[in-house]
Amino acid sequence: MKIIAVDNFARESVAEKLIAENVNEYWGKRIVDSLNDKQHANSQDFFELVSDDYVLWRGMEELV
Repeated sequence: MKIIAVDNFARESVAEKLIAENVNEYWGKRIVDSLNDKQHANSQDFFELVSDDYVLWRGMEELV
């Protein structure tokens, strides 16, 4: 599993960021929950746990 940071405002021009990879699913869920609990509503990032084969969105590179 991977932990990624996505844009909290769903802007297509902002690239996703890899935070950690090869994370156990049990611990990954807890890490993501903890990271998101520390954020406030206007935070730039939202953290997600995704599968190992997930391809990151590259933001403006994908659109151009």
